[in-house]
Amino acid sequence: MAIQHALSSPCSSTVSGKRGSSAAACERHGFRGSQLRFGYRHRKCGRSLQVFCCQSAPAAATEMEVERPWKTKDTRLVLQDGSVWNGKSFGASGTQVGEVVFNTAMTGYQEIITDPSYAGQFVVMTQPHIGNTGVNFEDEESSKCHLCGLIVRSLSDHVSNWRATQTLAEYLQKRNIMGIWKDLISGVSCTRPYEWKDTTRHEWEFSKDAVAACDKLQVVAYDFGVKRNILQRLASYGCNITVVPSNWPVSEVMKLKPDGILFSNGPGDPSAVPYAVETVKELLGQVPVFGICMGHQLLGQALGGKTFKMKFGHHGGNHPVRHLPTGRVEISSQNHNYAVDIATLPEGVEVTHVNLNDGTCAGLTYTAMKVMGIQYHPESSPGPHDADPAFFEFVQMMIQNRLLQ
Repeated sequence: MAIQHALSSPCSSTVSGKRGSSAAACERHGFRGSQLRFGYRHRKCGRSLQVFCCQSAPAAATEMEVERPWKTKDTRLVLQDGSVWNGKSFGASGTQVGEVVFNTAMTGYQEIITDPSYAGQFVVMTQPHIGNTGVNFEDEESSKCHLCGLIVRSLSDHVSNWRATQTLAEYLQKRNIMGIWKDLISGVSCTRPYEWKDTTRHEWEFSKDAVAACDKLQVVAYDFGVKRNILQRLASYGCNITVVPSNWPVSEVMKLKPDGILFSNGPGDPSAVPYAVETVKELLGQVPVFGICMGHQLLGQALGGKTFKMKFGHHGGNHPVRHLPTGRVEISSQNHNYAVDIATLPEGVEVTHVNLNDGTCAGLTYTAMKVMGIQYHPESSPGPHDADPAFFEFVQMMIQNRLLQ
């Protein structure tokens, strides 16, 4: 495994103790002209310990200038198979080599960092939020940090602990320990707003009356990893669509005078993007809101409910879903690992759809707030088209709201 600063000189990795055996893979990703600094292969109990190169440029920040998540620099994580994962840097910069392991502890990252047992290893924390409690000198398990680096999903820059004396980033930086983190949503969201222009042929033809009825409806789509066919389906109903990044301010969105807001599908855990939940809360009640997949989970949290990691995620195009008001069964396309906990939804929020395989929430609505959401993909790309009427429902909600203005 390799972590490399985007602005640093490139690096090559070592596999099975052979210098440059992954050089071709590194060159494919722009790691040219690099030299292996160190690397080895160790055999223990008949098993090979693979090692990886990790390189980064020297830290630009001074001792008192701690790099915050929104100011950290790009990093690259290079695996043995040559695959490259982009992330963000925190802590120290430099080059390291080590084995990758994971730790499922909910907290105690400072004890892990100073545990001698982790010498020569990169530790991946499965708990998504790391750094919340900062660090202090009393919780160290040894006099120095032994691991090669720390990999987390969501780095907390705010510390809430009366015992804390430093942030995690400060602590790692002063001890020359590298770290990498990344918000999955920010990696797939657009970087600036743009107006969606549908230049493709429509698969289906709709009645002219239906298209004319919603002509010039303005929809703002928050991009958490939006699929193109979601935008095409709305455009086929005559909607004008502006796509904005996942962290776009509500004040800027409302300047566009939208008739409706779409919160799109996207990867990962909705709890890892609390800024998106706050955005939903700000918009509730102002204009009609439609959430799809990740957007549905964000709606659930914004309305006061909770989400949970499913034992078996839903991935496929044949998931049966029951529409509770009518009893109609739809075959849906689904791709998610998290779901809204029905038991935590407050009064007034109506569960409209349930998955017939495991009984999980597949749709909800809150009429008073002009909110609707579904956990599956109505655009059906790929998959059956049973859920396509959800777009029509959203369009009708926007039309009715406009008439009430």
